[in-house]
Amino acid sequence: MVPAMARPDPLASEPFSYAARADGSIVIRYHTAPVTLLRGKAADRFMTRVSTADAAAAQQLMARATGTFKRGNERRSTT
Repeated sequence: MVPAMARPDPLASEPFSYAARADGSIVIRYHTAPVTLLRGKAADRFMTRVSTADAAAAQQLMARATGTFKRGNERRSTT
């Protein structure tokens, strides 16, 4: 039996970041591109969870909040 090779952790380089806006919404970015905007209860819930999380857990929270944006579920712009 051949041992399985360890996969590299895609969140190890910390690709996600977030910024809170003055209106209470939160923008989550992947590298430099904004991918998700959280408002209202979702923004409050996110801030509560991320404020107590370490760096790795915060990356996981942001990845979950963005969904699978790299799989084609992002909305297409009409402009």
